[in-house]
Amino acid sequence: MKIIDILVPDIGNFSEISVIDVLIKVGEMLKIDTPMITLETDKATIDVPAPLAGIVKELLVVVGDKISTGSLIARVQIQIDAVPLIKNTTGALGALAPAVNTPIFNHQVDLHAPVLVIGAGPGGYTAAFRAADLGFEVVLLERWENLGGVCLNVGCIPSKALLHAAKVLDEVESMSAHGLEFGQPRIDIDKLRSWKSGIVSKLTGGLQVLAKKRKIKVLKGDARFVAPGLVELSGQASFDAVDSLQRISFDNCIIATGSEPVRLSFIPDDPRVMDSTAALELQALPKRLLVIGGGIIGLEMGCVYDALGVKVTVVESMSQLMPGCDADLVKPLEMRLRKRYEQILLKTKVKEVISENEGLRVIFEGEGAPKPQLYDRVLVAVGRKPNGDLIGAELAGVAVDARGFIVVDKKMRTNVSNIFAIGDVVGQPMLAHKATHEGKVAAEVIAGKNRAFDARVIPSVAYTDPEIAWVGLTEDHAKENNVAYEKGVFPWAASGRSLAQGRNEGLTKLLFDPHTHRILGGGLVGPNAGELIAEITLAIEMGADAADVGLTIHPHPTLSETIGFAAEAFEGTLTDLYLPKSRT
Repeated sequence: MKIIDILVPDIGNFSEISVIDVLIKVGEMLKIDTPMITLETDKATIDVPAPLAGIVKELLVVVGDKISTGSLIARVQIQIDAVPLIKNTTGALGALAPAVNTPIFNHQVDLHAPVLVIGAGPGGYTAAFRAADLGFEVVLLERWENLGGVCLNVGCIPSKALLHAAKVLDEVESMSAHGLEFGQPRIDIDKLRSWKSGIVSKLTGGLQVLAKKRKIKVLKGDARFVAPGLVELSGQASFDAVDSLQRISFDNCIIATGSEPVRLSFIPDDPRVMDSTAALELQALPKRLLVIGGGIIGLEMGCVYDALGVKVTVVESMSQLMPGCDADLVKPLEMRLRKRYEQILLKTKVKEVISENEGLRVIFEGEGAPKPQLYDRVLVAVGRKPNGDLIGAELAGVAVDARGFIVVDKKMRTNVSNIFAIGDVVGQPMLAHKATHEGKVAAEVIAGKNRAFDARVIPSVAYTDPEIAWVGLTEDHAKENNVAYEKGVFPWAASGRSLAQGRNEGLTKLLFDPHTHRILGGGLVGPNAGELIAEITLAIEMGADAADVGLTIHPHPTLSETIGFAAEAFEGTLTDLYLPKSRT
């Protein structure tokens, strides 16, 4: 073993540069080019990479230090016969012992990846594609048969296909009251399932083409860390089929392992109990379905099964459906569902589920608890949990909290400087559109770019009927935390476009800072709310105020103009309603 001093390399004519971040710690295993510290000049920020591989024995800088070329950063222990892992450089480490082909750790390695991505969901494949576009050789690991992860295979995409089918059925039924009657629809479940699967196959197949064009090596199997800088892939075969086991070393790794449905311990192991994945298979349409959990996933699947003729009951332990969303946005949805569903049970819990030949007998408790009920199927949709504790991250030195989340900084870097994490595994909200942005940040940081994930807001959408979408500050949060706000609201009952679609229950609301009039948050409920929330999101990101939105000319007649009308309602300039209060 040998101790080597790592000094600040030649950084030009700069001197007394501030250390704004220390990215390594004592005991950490360094790889070549691992970022060690971040410096800030008057022109840019600079990450100083490690010129060698070894174990940090002593760290000699802290945030706030002023350093120059030749300043001592750290002392690193290397194997004397591991000198080939020292990068050629001009500086204190420029002349060392002759090269010998011996790795710094004694593990068999089948493949080396400059960038290794574990998980090929929306965040993972985005990170892999971006890294490849930036010039890296990328290895992408995925346990699913196809790329796309949960979202494309058994989540976002197939559920939206079925929700579209449900919407068509609902619209056909509702138009019978307006002179268009088509008779009872004939539902071919096999053909519907095939159509849904075809959409999934088209998208996942497209991802494989994109990966191939970028020359990304895609391997299939379960990945686990087995040592610092080393991942083992078991039950593995590439999409072109290779060995059954490989050990892969890496320079940088991005963990994008996602999440899985929460399972309730008191639920029996019975094929009639479904999670969201099984529910999307449409293996059989039950007469009665109980959905445990009144959140987005449970309500979306409830809408699908209801439209297909199933009697649906939803049980939710909280006082309203979709906890976390403002009650005024949820109310129109709840009113519609109460007319369609068999029951909506609030402030109620499932105490026990008993498997019987005739069905699943469910015992309830709480304010709204009915007598025990027999259901043909039960869907458990009480949330998702991260997969951070399923990949042996601790063997790589990566910190995972008690819930399975991996802690990262704004650069998506974990406590191990060359390992990054993105998506569901790093925390709420567990949304694909958050993961994709995080994936790009991680890839660009690896490429040495000064990037950070600093989104002001992240929108949420429930693709129920009516849809609900919200972003930024909610009224509930504002009231709980004494945040001052004022709001503008426009009811869709006054929207010509909404009425022409046969719907009048929607609304648009915007929350404003009472002093600056900047938009703090907003929400919509009604058809296509998910398509409209992007304008509010952009307005918040751009720091827009009420006048910016109200004076923007929106096309007429559209649902989008309700956003402009809500801003006008706050400003006191709205003419499409009579509002006595006026600001001007």
